Amino acid sequence: MNIIFMGTPDFAVPCLEKLVGAGYSIVEVVTQPDRPKGRKKELTPPPVKEAALKHGIPVFQPEKLKSPESVEHIVSLRPDLIVTAAYGQILPKSIIDLPKWGCINVHASLLPKYRGGAPIHKSIIEGEQETGVTIMYMVEKLDAGDILSQVVVPIEDQDHVGTLHDKLSEAGSALLLETIPLLVEDKITPRKQEEELVTYAWNIQREDEKINWNKSAREIYNQIRGLHPWPVAYAQLGDQVFKVWWAEVVAEDSTGQEPGSILSWQPEGIDVACGNGIVRLKEVQPAGKKRMSVSDFVRGVGQLGVQFT
Repeated sequence: MNIIFMGTPDFAVPCLEKLVGAGYSIVEVVTQPDRPKGRKKELTPPPVKEAALKHGIPVFQPEKLKSPESVEHIVSLRPDLIVTAAYGQILPKSIIDLPKWGCINVHASLLPKYRGGAPIHKSIIEGEQETGVTIMYMVEKLDAGDILSQVVVPIEDQDHVGTLHDKLSEAGSALLLETIPLLVEDKITPRKQEEELVTYAWNIQREDEKINWNKSAREIYNQIRGLHPWPVAYAQLGDQVFKVWWAEVVAEDSTGQEPGSILSWQPEGIDVACGNGIVRLKEVQPAGKKRMSVSDFVRGVGQLGVQFT
């Protein structure tokens, strides 16, 4: 069986590694073009490209997979199966219909919940207690194909995007190895997604990152950990904007104080009144500074104000 693997970020690497380790023939890896990164804007290859080159697998990096030249190239490889995981481009119908065993996608949610590009962030922000990975057939509509297999992954109270990302990446790669043989042996009955249960997890926007202190302490905590370690929540204190890397809930009952009021400014944390409850900020990053513990922040700058907005 000849497989084309399509993926780009770290999430997709374990899927590729497990396919290689299981002895599957990966004829080519398709990934996004190298992009400038960091302050020096150095051209940096995607993690999947680095993994492919380590194994001596040819890499194809089209700017647009839908271009006639790209489609012609994929067709020339005559794949039996195409596997995608966080590739970042929509596949055209001409490619979806090409392989004998179809195109399957590894998606980090329990579809039909959280279709889209930020399912890990969204599941934490929404306070879900579990999520998972879905492997489904690809169609031209976003994450709407028939479901082949799923695995549930619990979300712990201390989980954040980084920890949950790693759990889902490993769970998805294991599920992929279980699913492919069953698919080839025709032992899977695809299941249509229930459209009435569909929700979306669109890519995070700047407005999603700003803390709204009118929300409950639990909602704000979920937002902070649902944006950690990227892109990171932020708050406004006077004329200073600083990122909030980590926090904890210290009370869930109403304080009677105006949301955003600073109740305590101590090295162990900055306690802030929420719409309901109190959040204690533990790690912050003032504008133009490095990430630091609140104890370092308080010792270094003292108290800047009494009210977050």
